Amino acid sequence: MAEDRPKDLITYTEARKLLGMSTGTLTKLLKNGILRHWPDPLDARVKLVSRADVEGLLAQSRRRAA
Repeated sequence: MAEDRPKDLITYTEARKLLGMSTGTLTKLLKNGILRHWPDPLDARVKLVSRADVEGLLAQSRRRAA
């Protein structure tokens, strides 16, 4: 449903770079439902994730490291 899609979507690649994770690690987060994703309406091969979710995950990992 379109109304369930966040408005702040970024690509999988952008999310991976922001988080500083390998492709495999980010894929595990998606598969385990830790990070939700949506298909790109223009290219179904592209996964999109919420920037807010990515930033929340990043803040969580920084708190754990501190």
